[in-house]
Amino acid sequence: MTKVKCPFLVVNPKSYLYGIKSLELAKAVDRTAKKSNLQIFFTCPFTDIRYIKENTNTLIVTAQHMEALKPGRGMGHILPESLQAAGAGAVFLNHAENPLTMAELTKCIKRAKELDIITIVCADSLTEAIAIAKLDPDILLCEPTDLIGTGKVADNSYILKTTEKIKEINPNIAVMIASGITTPEDVYNVIKLGADGTGATSGILNAPDPAARVEEMIEAILRAEREKN
Repeated sequence: MTKVKCPFLVVNPKSYLYGIKSLELAKAVDRTAKKSNLQIFFTCPFTDIRYIKENTNTLIVTAQHMEALKPGRGMGHILPESLQAAGAGAVFLNHAENPLTMAELTKCIKRAKELDIITIVCADSLTEAIAIAKLDPDILLCEPTDLIGTGKVADNSYILKTTEKIKEINPNIAVMIASGITTPEDVYNVIKLGADGTGATSGILNAPDPAARVEEMIEAILRAEREKN
């Protein structure tokens, strides 16, 4: 299994990119990831997972969702084994755009662990983050839903308090702060404040050169990490 290596970056085009456009960005990010030696997760639509996995070397190709079913009946549902076979090494769960009940989330995390798929689980508040931390996800993405896509980052006290609380429950969970991340300076600040990783969607895709923006964000992560040490 590919363990989570901190610090890390999640490049999350969601469904804004697909097919050749998704692959072009993935290949550019893959080259940067190889040079930086930073762990980078790259999300894509389900149908692009194998396409991107077979054309990149370093990225952890990440599914946007999965369900807890097992091979057999389940027409139209998302089978974890099919994601793994296509090349997904990680999966997002409980994103604000595709929320799960705690019962569903518990089952999905368990299934992902059975297959050694890294879980990136979203929480929209500190209260929910504390509850989810007890389910032992690999990465806990703590992002207030009302900040997603706004360009406004959670304030310093939220980042510090959230990170501290999660680490108290389980120091092995990687804490990710990502809502509103737009600039390399945003990236630098959240890593400097103690987050294990970060990521972006609009902050990357709306840049004049998305691949260059990813490179700048990677440089910001590495700078923050050097200064912490």
